[in-house]
Amino acid sequence: QVQLVESGGGLVQAGGSLRLSCAASGRTFSSSTMGWFRQAPGKEREFVAYATGSGRVTYSADSVKDRFTISRDNAKNTVYLQMNGLKPEDTAVYYCAARSSMGLSARPDSYDYWGQGTQVTVSS
Repeated sequence: QVQLVESGGGLVQAGGSLRLSCAASGRTFSSSTMGWFRQAPGKEREFVAYATGSGRVTYSADSVKDRFTISRDNAKNTVYLQMNGLKPEDTAVYYCAARSSMGLSARPDSYDYWGQGTQVTVSS
């Protein structure tokens, strides 16, 4: 089992920044691909970014590519999402997730463990 706890969400003005953290416990964290997803009211959960176990390979959705950065610190069992240049359309509940199998994926249904989510609200 893997337990994931997100933190760092909040209310920020457009153009501002936030850094989300996801603390993991349980199985070997450093071997798991970790992802960030978000879900706005009335919309499906969408991919934001993922990082491989080592953190050397990352990938972000086109909508956030130049503004958000995923990183991880395996010594702290924590994955981060640095969000800069926030826009009102970034408003959503942000979730971190872990895959139990090898490989990379942007599909929510390929992740096995999820945190409870943290709310990010961007005002215009």
